[in-house]
Amino acid sequence: MDFPTLHTPRLALREITLDDAPALLDIHGDADAMRWFGTDPLTTLEQARQMVEKFSSWRSLPAPGVRWGLAPREGGPLIGSVGLFKWNPGWRCCALGYELAPGQQGQGLMSEALRAALSWGFEHMELNRIEAQVHPDNQASLALLKRLNFQEEGRARQAGFWLGAYQDLINLSLLRAESALAETAA
Repeated sequence: MDFPTLHTPRLALREITLDDAPALLDIHGDADAMRWFGTDPLTTLEQARQMVEKFSSWRSLPAPGVRWGLAPREGGPLIGSVGLFKWNPGWRCCALGYELAPGQQGQGLMSEALRAALSWGFEHMELNRIEAQVHPDNQASLALLKRLNFQEEGRARQAGFWLGAYQDLINLSLLRAESALAETAA
């Protein structure tokens, strides 16, 4: 299967390659930014390369996932990523993950990227439900998902472990029918 490259007015959602490892290290090595991501910050280029390989391996799973690299549409280095993973085709659901370089935040880029990725997932993966988990203190991410019509479903206590501590997570989901409402309201 060819990688599903997507375009928005300002972004290219493209395959992440080993050439992107330095940019991933910059993003995932930022301890402040990673306090919400669910993993400890990367410290070496080799760890970033392993992350690229992990994202790439999702496509070869029996129920493949996809992780897009976000780059300016006109070209340039990676500024973040968006992924649909943990796909359960029988249940028609999957999980969502994303991150954006701190210097790119607050411009509506992630909202643009998520709309494209979510639409692709509902259409090409035939999803009915997309789930997300967000740290309760990550107010920007919670607000973003709520603007996209994700509904809060409750708190998963100590569901994650990173930065040496157990972390609570807020569970949210978006149903296909709610996504259609979000598209008409946009």
